[in-house]
Amino acid sequence: MIGSEDTTLTGDESAETQKLPTFRPGTLSANVLVDIAAVSHQGLVRTNNEDSFLVTTLERRMSTLLTNLPASQISQTYREVAYGMIVADGMGGHAAGEVASRTAISNLVDLVIETPDWIMRLDEERTARVLKRTEERIMKLAEALNEAAEINPDLSGMGTTLTLAVSLGADLLIAHVGDSRAYLFTEGQLVRLTKDQTMAQLLADLGVISTDDVVRHRAQHVLTSAIAAADLKIEVELHHLRLANNDQLLLCSDGLTDMVADDYIKAVLQKNNTAAQGCQALVDSALAGGGKDNVTVVLAKYEIP
Repeated sequence: MIGSEDTTLTGDESAETQKLPTFRPGTLSANVLVDIAAVSHQGLVRTNNEDSFLVTTLERRMSTLLTNLPASQISQTYREVAYGMIVADGMGGHAAGEVASRTAISNLVDLVIETPDWIMRLDEERTARVLKRTEERIMKLAEALNEAAEINPDLSGMGTTLTLAVSLGADLLIAHVGDSRAYLFTEGQLVRLTKDQTMAQLLADLGVISTDDVVRHRAQHVLTSAIAAADLKIEVELHHLRLANNDQLLLCSDGLTDMVADDYIKAVLQKNNTAAQGCQALVDSALAGGGKDNVTVVLAKYEIP
């Protein structure tokens, strides 16, 4: 049984938290314990929340109903369990950004569900196949936004970032477009897993400006890649890495990172709090810093046998 704990909320704030059972028979992936939480807030300036998030499990399962085989030879329940997390930050003004982020996530889920052969055991070849599939799915999302814009011209030009993480056992896969971010807190260090796809970051990569100047540059939020109902390039950044026991994975929109420095994010994650407490502390810090944008955080804390 999967238990859940809901946080009581008021106003425009939304949060979800999920605690998984202490033991599940079967594979390594089924016995990885994950404390996951998410909080999204429209901020103190924006009139609506264009951020969207999704936290989900993907499972392959077999349950024995009747058998005369000894218990030592067959498990009553066999499960492979993966965890999917997405943060999307919409853009386009009015309700267009909100539509873009929601449309991108919902259509990505549809594309995953339509795939007949989910890969739930990873090796080098299978990992490459999963990452390739993920890239192809993300590239198709612009079509969904274009179709929505054709129906409603007010949505023309809308777009969204999208940062996705899937963990399967100790394997972690990352796909990223735009300037939302993924971080890994491991062995006391905060490691940024994704690179902002912005004009300011590109100038820094080319040596035109320094890395320190990126956060102050006027092109800091000019995206060089996004999922959009327009001819904007989509460049999907892909990663595969291994998780260790007690690692923490953070996905967030730029409403957090514009207001809260990496050192403070690291300090929050260093505390032995629940995922829900960590999410709330980060969002509260962004609001205390001015809350100039929508802010969304998803945090997963891993216990790996």
